[in-house]
Amino acid sequence: MTARSSLTIVLDAGEGTRMRASLPKVLHPVAGESMLAHVLAAAPSGDGARLAVVLGPEHAAVETEAKRLRPDVDIFIQRERLGTAHAVLAAREAIARGADDLLIAFGDTPLITAATFARLRAQLAEGAALAVLGFRAADPTGYGRLLMDGRTLVAIREQADATEAERAITLCNAGVMAMDGRHALAILDKIGNANSKGEYYLVDAVAIARAQGLDAAVIETSEDEVRGINTKAQLAEAEAVMQNRLRQAAMDAGVTLIAPETVYLAADTKFGKDVTIEPFVVIGPGVSIGDGAVIHSFSHVVQSTLGRNTLLGPFARLRPGTSMGDGAKIGNFVEAKAAVLEAGVKVNHLSYIGDAHVGAHSNIGAGTITCNYDGFNKHKTRIGEGAFIGTNTSLVAPINIGARAYIGSGSVITRDVPEDALALERSPQTTREGAAARFRAAKMRNKK
Repeated sequence: MTARSSLTIVLDAGEGTRMRASLPKVLHPVAGESMLAHVLAAAPSGDGARLAVVLGPEHAAVETEAKRLRPDVDIFIQRERLGTAHAVLAAREAIARGADDLLIAFGDTPLITAATFARLRAQLAEGAALAVLGFRAADPTGYGRLLMDGRTLVAIREQADATEAERAITLCNAGVMAMDGRHALAILDKIGNANSKGEYYLVDAVAIARAQGLDAAVIETSEDEVRGINTKAQLAEAEAVMQNRLRQAAMDAGVTLIAPETVYLAADTKFGKDVTIEPFVVIGPGVSIGDGAVIHSFSHVVQSTLGRNTLLGPFARLRPGTSMGDGAKIGNFVEAKAAVLEAGVKVNHLSYIGDAHVGAHSNIGAGTITCNYDGFNKHKTRIGEGAFIGTNTSLVAPINIGARAYIGSGSVITRDVPEDALALERSPQTTREGAAARFRAAKMRNKK
């Protein structure tokens, strides 16, 4: 299969008006990635694999997404919407360059897999001129029916043109098709528009191929895999299917999901070994979770890295740019953003750590806040290793807290604190003697 070249044409020219949204249909996310991203990820890539995307006019956002995902993509515009075959021929230039396998897919079918594309291509490698993806519909109403003669596809009959006997057939057309590149243009150019809508339908390719004495084949897949998304309700259904796939894949890889149906994952989530995730956890895009990590209930994580044996939550939030070193702990009602917490750091509860770098084995007391925004700019907080930040402390950035420094409870720190220093500012409820005692105790703990 790898010796055969391919061209995948993804059709994205539809307006998606039934989504009732300003966002183009194929850019709506499923498991944290656009529908288009899922389709392009499934399409063949690498040496000998080309990609083309057919858009409608003024779909610049879709073009940008396609080029972000696959910089090698060719973009073509379908100026008039005259049917699926007309859309495919908008990429005539790409087809004419030649490829062993021509694959035709749709940008609003995010559940399609690379394995299915490979199965379609296998039919071409075995001698079929055309291969169609089919599925057994629970309710076939409205779908084109696949008319078979044994294992050979004879025709695709649309609902409006089907006889009663043909309407009883449950094997339906998914729309995805593969063609032998040597015959593709000859078949596509013969498709006419002699129908009630005056459009050029890709399904007519089957009858044309048969008339030319060429073989047409069918492979079957599940109805879930070929769900087309036209409404927000269908988008939610696709999300549910994708989440079930991701949960199953995570558990197959050894992740413990205590209540899988309550955990939401992103398509790009990376797991180490022996990870445990408790109920009602949401993991967004760009998350990597190290060996032995535990995420407690009601936590939300996005674009963050959790090191080995980290503990998170319950009720914790990691925003983009957060990194937890090995053995670090973020407890309940803690939020972190653009923060690096080195190994062994503890932020146990009720704190906000943003735009910060916290040195190894530091302890951040309850109610600590890094005041990183002055109304115009973000500023950095740097805390050295082994530092102890007392409860109810505000660190006003930009600020540097030295290694092993001790900040008394209730302080508002506005100046840099050197290493091994004791800092008490605006904290009348804390006596210097008590703070000094705690500082000495903290130094003794750090030496152990």
